[in-house]
Amino acid sequence: MPTTVDNRKTRIARLAGFTLGTLITVAGTAQAHQVWIEQPADQNAVIRFGEFGENLREASPGLLDKFVAPTATLRSAHGEKTAAGTKTANGFTLPFRATAGDALVAEEARYPLFTSRRDGQEVTTWYRPSARLATDFTTQKPQLALDLVPAGKSGEFQLFFQGKPLPKAKVSLVTQSGWAKEAHTNEQGRVTFDMPWKGVYVAEVSHKDMTPGERPGTNGAERYQGVSYVTTTTVTQVEGIDPLPAGPVATPNK
Repeated sequence: MPTTVDNRKTRIARLAGFTLGTLITVAGTAQAHQVWIEQPADQNAVIRFGEFGENLREASPGLLDKFVAPTATLRSAHGEKTAAGTKTANGFTLPFRATAGDALVAEEARYPLFTSRRDGQEVTTWYRPSARLATDFTTQKPQLALDLVPAGKSGEFQLFFQGKPLPKAKVSLVTQSGWAKEAHTNEQGRVTFDMPWKGVYVAEVSHKDMTPGERPGTNGAERYQGVSYVTTTTVTQVEGIDPLPAGPVATPNK
């Protein structure tokens, strides 16, 4: 059963542990962050980096500058479009918006590799954040390496890794007020949440794959010992209790 968490400090501590695979090191301080897609009313979609439930959106100059080339793909009845995000003061604006029935995903595949110590040895990890925006709970097909897609019913999702259902993965669901729940996917990668509040929810999941590999870099091949995937799905619940207000805007990290 999903577990409700209303205490802000408890949620931060738990989320930091839950997103261990998403840790990035900035000036010696570990920051557990996520990427998500927002779409303000009648505006184009925006890629954000920070903590949705803490009302934290990283800025430029600052941690937002760690991103190299986030891109997004919009699938609609008119075909498929892929475009790079345009950096603003607190996000990457996309040249399109999702409407009913569309699928919108984004990822940053060139985030700098980072090195940490494990069992006395240095380990180089590739942090691969991605995100999805769903206009409703109509079933969608996976497009991302780690992808949490709507599964046809309100509050129901299915998690895929490399196109296959991923069981026993912990999923966190949070609103703008910081109200949050956690649950695990079943053997078919499915997970269901009660979503009592109207408004925007962001579901997050991470997965670490410790398969060594390499990727192209500006100065040749970059080798890594594992990949830390983290993905989110943004969805709006149109029925329910009036949402609790968001907390005060958090100060971005420098």
